[in-house]
Amino acid sequence: MDKFAVLKKYFGYDAFREGQELLIDGILSGRDVLGIMPTGAGKSICYQVPALMLPGITLVISPLISLMKDQVQSLNHAGIHAAFINSSLTENQIAKALQYAAEGRYKIIYVAPERLETASFMWFAQKVEISMVAVDEAHCISQWGQDFRPSYLKIVRFVGQLSARPVLSAFTATATGAVKEDIICVLGLKDPEILITGFDRKNLYFGVETPKRKNTFLLDYVAGHSGESGIIYCATRKNVEQVHELLCRMDLPAARYHAGLSAEERKCNQDDFIYDVKPVMVATNAFGMGIDKSNVRYVIHYNMPQSMENYYQEAGRAGRDGEPSECILLYSPQDVMVNRFLIENKEQKEENFGEEELQAIRERDEERLRVMNFYCTTTDCLRNYILRYFGEKGGDCGNCSNCNKEYKEEDMSEEALQVIQCIREQGGRYGINVVTGTLMGADTAKLREYNVSRFASYGGLRKLQETEIKKLIQKLLQDGVLHQTADKYALLKLAPLAAEVADGRRKVMLKLPPKSETSAARGGSFGASGVTDGSSKGKRSRKSDVLNSKGLECFEVLRTLRTEIAKEESVPPYIVFSDKSLVDMCVKLPFNKAEMLRVTGVGEHKYEKYGERFISRIKEFTGGAKGKYYFG
Repeated sequence: MDKFAVLKKYFGYDAFREGQELLIDGILSGRDVLGIMPTGAGKSICYQVPALMLPGITLVISPLISLMKDQVQSLNHAGIHAAFINSSLTENQIAKALQYAAEGRYKIIYVAPERLETASFMWFAQKVEISMVAVDEAHCISQWGQDFRPSYLKIVRFVGQLSARPVLSAFTATATGAVKEDIICVLGLKDPEILITGFDRKNLYFGVETPKRKNTFLLDYVAGHSGESGIIYCATRKNVEQVHELLCRMDLPAARYHAGLSAEERKCNQDDFIYDVKPVMVATNAFGMGIDKSNVRYVIHYNMPQSMENYYQEAGRAGRDGEPSECILLYSPQDVMVNRFLIENKEQKEENFGEEELQAIRERDEERLRVMNFYCTTTDCLRNYILRYFGEKGGDCGNCSNCNKEYKEEDMSEEALQVIQCIREQGGRYGINVVTGTLMGADTAKLREYNVSRFASYGGLRKLQETEIKKLIQKLLQDGVLHQTADKYALLKLAPLAAEVADGRRKVMLKLPPKSETSAARGGSFGASGVTDGSSKGKRSRKSDVLNSKGLECFEVLRTLRTEIAKEESVPPYIVFSDKSLVDMCVKLPFNKAEMLRVTGVGEHKYEKYGERFISRIKEFTGGAKGKYYFG
């Protein structure tokens, strides 16, 4: 079979997504590849399709047990024989899996990096033909990535010990330029085909909200999205417990996940979430990597994450099926202090890093935290901010909370000059809070101790509110007029561009919300439909924008059948069919095999397993008459 036949037979798709074909062709020609593709872009297809076409076995290096289990389960349900090898199996089970693989029963084997150097696995690897080693979550090999795992360095030694070098393919969703170069260098990719499809997830809506009462916002939002699956990320275990208790008290079905729970309870709670028993998961960042749940409709960050890499990876767990989903961050200035405390108390293993490297990592973490804080306070397009961080360009998206707000752009050049004068007078010895307090003319014990009233700039911006002064300072930092020291004190310093503002060669324009707008109003801006009230700019759509009322009834009928099958087979519902496939069934109303195979995500194997049951339910619902259950 050629690559298109493989794609259709096993995965049910008629065409490849952007970039997939380029990487697949590279692998099939024997060339190493590196794919940097956003979550939901179909990275796994890029190594699974060629794995089925290459003569030998493909090893997929994966960092988490849950990720391997999920991927293998999905492959087996698509009619592809695959297995995983990790610490969740007994030695006898591992031996049996390796025996079956040696006999040719498995084309794809997922393996934890720690297993690569065990005697039994090396013995197996020397006996079989390994055509490709695919490295998933490849950023884990870089010490400058957000999830560096020393065990990933074993991959390089393992490949070096093989009698014949296989094709190496590496994939990740989040990688800055430095991490990309690290992956290529450390893995030893030879003249790789590199694909960066872009970090933009057009189906995701990004929002930053600053509600006075986070809990009120959260309860309104979750209640308004009843029946939908969502993840709520919290910075600490304590926050997880409090938010989980809050939701349960209001009879909103939610599970919880953090490292303080027993392994058994974590697994039970994770299963409840995956199987839609409890569609909402409240968790720390210990949850999510390796969870391939495709129908997560929203991700809410109750606290600000420590870095843009972490945020984009966690937010990216929404809408993996390509359907419209929302990523909402609830911001509070206190989040910065909590994260700084977590950074300062983060344990780094001395055997992995020297003192200079540890200092560099601490400074990098501080810089990442500042970038994340800028994201939460900027009035510019949020999507564009994210894309710029990852090295891409984009204009205003019209589908984020900033693009959907009515801002008035004001010339703040004179006010910026006051900020510059203040920092110059203070000799760059203070951070944002002291500079802001000085410009406000505040009279606090701390400011009296520093004797800031002696400066000519004291009270120079008392006409502005504290939040407006801080927004101005953040804007000057983003524009490179100011910079901060790379330590926990984050002292404000003048950059060379400050001279251009001082002598009038550079204007400072700042977008400000209407004076009447308050945090409380913004905190309640989401209705049950998930569309920001009062905005015509948003491009988000949901099932209700595709299907009419009859179509939505049909969707619920098919979703009920999917749940029945999932319970029978003890698999997550999305393993049977994704929401996207169910919506397409409601649009196309297939009455026979040929029509069902035209539904997105329905391959031959899945048709043989489930097709007739869904056709029967569709015929029963429609009475055998094709109507129009969608808007079109």
